[in-house]
Amino acid sequence: MISKEELYHLIPGIETVCIFDNNNKQNACGYRTYEWLGGFGVEEIIIDNEGNAFEKLQQKYHNDWWMGCLGYDLKNEIEKLQSDNYDGSDLPDIIFFKPQVVIAETVDGLKFLKGDEAQLKELYYTPKNYFTTKNIQLHERTTQERYIQSFEKIKQHIIDGDVYELNYCMEFYAKDIIINPFETWQKLNSTSPTPFAGFLSHTHYHLLCASPERFLKKENNKLIAQPIKGTIQRGKDEKEDEQFKQELYHNEKERSENVMIVDLMRNDLAKSSIAGSVKVEELFGIATFEKLHQMISTVTAEANPEINIYNIIRNAFPMGSMTGCPKIKAMELIEKYEDSKRGFYSGALGYITPTGDFDFNVVIRSIIYNAESKYLSFHAGSAITYEANALSEYEECLLKTQSIRKTLNIL
Repeated sequence: MISKEELYHLIPGIETVCIFDNNNKQNACGYRTYEWLGGFGVEEIIIDNEGNAFEKLQQKYHNDWWMGCLGYDLKNEIEKLQSDNYDGSDLPDIIFFKPQVVIAETVDGLKFLKGDEAQLKELYYTPKNYFTTKNIQLHERTTQERYIQSFEKIKQHIIDGDVYELNYCMEFYAKDIIINPFETWQKLNSTSPTPFAGFLSHTHYHLLCASPERFLKKENNKLIAQPIKGTIQRGKDEKEDEQFKQELYHNEKERSENVMIVDLMRNDLAKSSIAGSVKVEELFGIATFEKLHQMISTVTAEANPEINIYNIIRNAFPMGSMTGCPKIKAMELIEKYEDSKRGFYSGALGYITPTGDFDFNVVIRSIIYNAESKYLSFHAGSAITYEANALSEYEECLLKTQSIRKTLNIL
């Protein structure tokens, strides 16, 4: 049986790869099906921009594995919205494929769930030699001054009652950059091990994800959403760490943000579930990661058997934790005030099983890389509410980029 070390040696030489890694973080969010799961090679693939991506996925799925990423701008085929902001990454809105080989990690080691070792090795070609760019020059698409100006305008929308909460994000980018995508993801995953880490690579498109957040999971007839709202840094010692956790738990602003998104997710799940089955299993749970503490709530429901899996995903997409509420108005204002398209950022990376179960993360704390144009970017954002302070929110965004900056040697 192939070892993980051997598999990781092969991965840079396989054209299409999708990996999900929970990093032994079961206690952070629960509901783990696979500790590690990977799909390799392509039998069928959907690469497209918004229009009818969910319909195509529904047409192609026939009781087999499918894996990939749903980009944020698929919102435009769900609601009457548009995305006209600058797009440096130039990635499609959906990359979703049926893999030739699927491997999971079990207590006994790696196990082939589809295909075999011989098929896996047939997918290997000689990988490129990467001459990784040193001294990466990082640029902010949104300056601190512009961030504060937009923040104040968004705050006025809140005062006027247009929205109650809005997730405002900004892009950091670098041009003419060469990285080894898989090695860089391994470094990011080591720097910031999270329960919903993932790696997607197809030709020159790459997503390196260290997400702490689950978007939506279907396990038999149970739906599980786990929105994150609330962030604070780790302490320098155990005592200070505990103080920060308590500060986060009792912070009224963070609680108000969290409960707004919990209500939004309850509403989204209600569209796809049996009446009266939506429950909040945990409110204001505190999870600890390498660099941050996060406030995570868990909302569950019993899936309506008359609604197919694509409409279940569609009914909740994009996730409320990355938009705001009301969701449609928040997305309109996001388009107005943000300076670039989000692309894969705040989309969802996930898989669908042959039995129709699925698990998708929220694409945050992630590097997006187009190897053809040599364009690298990552985003960060935070929720703006009436109680929010512009400088504090800006600093929270920077805090969320620490692991990526460390991975890229930008500090």
